Amino acid sequence: MATDKPTQNQRRNFLKNAAKGGIAALSLSSIAASAFSVEKHISKGAVDSGDITIKPDHLIRSVPENMVWGYYGADVPPVATVKDGDIVEIQTINTTGVPRRNPEDFYKTNNLPLDEQALDIIEIYKKVKPEPSGLSGHMLTGPIFIDGAEPGDTLEVRILDIVPRSGFGVNAVWPKGGELGDVVTTRENFVYKYDKKKRVASFKEGIEIPVKPFMGVMAVSPGPEKGRVSSIPPGYYGGNMDLKHLVKGTTLYLPVSTKGALFTTGDCHAAQGTGEISGVAIEASLSLTVKFIVRKDMHIKQVRAESPTHFILLGLDPDLSKAMKNAATEAVNFIKDDLGFTFNEALSICSTGVDFEVTQVVDQTLGANAMVPKSIFTNKTFPYWS
Repeated sequence: MATDKPTQNQRRNFLKNAAKGGIAALSLSSIAASAFSVEKHISKGAVDSGDITIKPDHLIRSVPENMVWGYYGADVPPVATVKDGDIVEIQTINTTGVPRRNPEDFYKTNNLPLDEQALDIIEIYKKVKPEPSGLSGHMLTGPIFIDGAEPGDTLEVRILDIVPRSGFGVNAVWPKGGELGDVVTTRENFVYKYDKKKRVASFKEGIEIPVKPFMGVMAVSPGPEKGRVSSIPPGYYGGNMDLKHLVKGTTLYLPVSTKGALFTTGDCHAAQGTGEISGVAIEASLSLTVKFIVRKDMHIKQVRAESPTHFILLGLDPDLSKAMKNAATEAVNFIKDDLGFTFNEALSICSTGVDFEVTQVVDQTLGANAMVPKSIFTNKTFPYWS
């Protein structure tokens, strides 16, 4: 299958266009300003692609006041407000394997440094409380209010960069967890350490997993009528999709249901197999840099994505067979409505030229996704990030 990464020229053309007229001088949110100096932000937070460097307009630090434990909701106060077109760096943390009681022991036992992300986790454990009603889920950064986003719009999220914040990630196996949890008898954590030159991760000699960072959770808030919802199952608003194709250089489209969209992210992964069958991937603290674009010309009801080479349509349902049918319906309707084919033509194209995958099977609401290659439509061109 063709790579999901943009070519160097595509990346460079986008970055040049994004930089036209000059990005305003770096501005930190008031929440982060006291915790992070401008000099440190510039050195760590720039998106670098060859000879073009873009500095984010905002940095959202993974400090306790910027975190939400396991839920979304239209009433959740935003931690920052950004403008349509702003570039935002968002720090996220991984807590898999790190016990809430005495988390320092995890780093000592595994000979890992108490670096910035580790200190963030320790402080978050002390100060961030679960949702009062008992909703459970991931430790997330956000929400972020995007000025100008209104219900009925689409939030376009261009993923400019995803960078590991430490030299390791953690996978876990535990009883009743994941697809084979009924036969697992003991919990075990696997610490995968990175080889930066090879861009692989390993927990023992003889196994190397390619590092391809992506965010397991990227969501906007459901509509106010939904109240607060857990971050564990994904939905039409995005969320815990665990879609491994959402790497640097790809785009996520989210239907806006509440004013400001309220974007939240977390469940950060260094690598994941399709399905994520143990229940988690290589969970790792990451720094996500995105450009938010409010699309008044695009009206979608379900989350979708795009890479330089593919359109990606998702199907979700607690029943995997229904999730697959939903993915097929989304793909056929996309080819019919957006690309101008009849229903029967679109169905034929999907059967002969589109790959369907199991996205994940461990998040209560299961996922399937359709990979629609742009290359099969020889009479069409698809401008991307230009």
